[in-house]
Amino acid sequence: MDLKSTRDAFGEALVELGSENSNLLVMDADLSISTKTCLFSGKYPERFFNAGIAEQNMVGVASGLSKTGKTVVVSTLAVFAPGRSYDQIRNTLVHSNCNVKIIVTHAGLSVGKDGSSHQSIEDIALSRVIPGLNVIIPCDAVETRAAIRMAVNTPGPFYIRLGRPEVPVINKINYEFKLGKGVVLREGNDITLIGCGIMVFEMLKTAKILEENDISAEVINMPSIKPIDKDLIRNRARKTGMVFTCEEHSIIGGLGSAVLETIEEEKNIYVKRIGLEDTFGESGLPEELFEKYGLSAEKITEKILKIYKKERSGYDC
Repeated sequence: MDLKSTRDAFGEALVELGSENSNLLVMDADLSISTKTCLFSGKYPERFFNAGIAEQNMVGVASGLSKTGKTVVVSTLAVFAPGRSYDQIRNTLVHSNCNVKIIVTHAGLSVGKDGSSHQSIEDIALSRVIPGLNVIIPCDAVETRAAIRMAVNTPGPFYIRLGRPEVPVINKINYEFKLGKGVVLREGNDITLIGCGIMVFEMLKTAKILEENDISAEVINMPSIKPIDKDLIRNRARKTGMVFTCEEHSIIGGLGSAVLETIEEEKNIYVKRIGLEDTFGESGLPEELFEKYGLSAEKITEKILKIYKKERSGYDC
């Protein structure tokens, strides 16, 4: 499979959109090389603004610019938005329904060696709870380009979460992103796997390992965390009766919580959230951290097999 980081796809998408939309402005907080907004600044310097290490001010300025008829993209590392600039995002940007797209990079445990201080593992929860803020987590470079194009061309506030490392390209080049919709990547009858971002590929690998253990697993990519595809989740949960969610984020308030909220009134459905369990990460290579914190395909499979045997066969774990 081809490998490409979602942040690289972000930078390329901005350049394309800049040629199509003269009202598109981009702001960054002194991290344009890391976030790849440097590609836009190199092509359209008159429409790029470096706010410096002042994320809160950046959000405020972007909100004001949007009220002059501009579409504004603000970018920084995920740990700095929504975290450091939460008040400005909530009370200035989203409360006033500003046409601003918050597109962050370096999200989750896969930031790796930067360590726990820079591994944002609570940003989905923080952004998802703000009324009216759309939350998107693309799984690969193709989906990233499509999601950013959709967001820039759709009025209103968005939070788009991207990663640092190169990830396998899963989707075909003509992929069309649909807000509020999930995508079934693999059919199955025994269990439902729902993932977002970098974890989608891990779930595809998990499904293959489970197949070797005579378990048929369907895999759903859920890039639209808010709004979320309630119909797809409910229908597939009723079909298999067993759902596993996976995210490189705390299990509190993220994708897993959104899925649980969606099927809270359903009966006889087992749901297990796989992610960081109320803990910070640490410095290390992404693959090492995924193994330690139970997010590798092998570790996910171990958890699923143990639960599946207990729930389906009455096996005492």
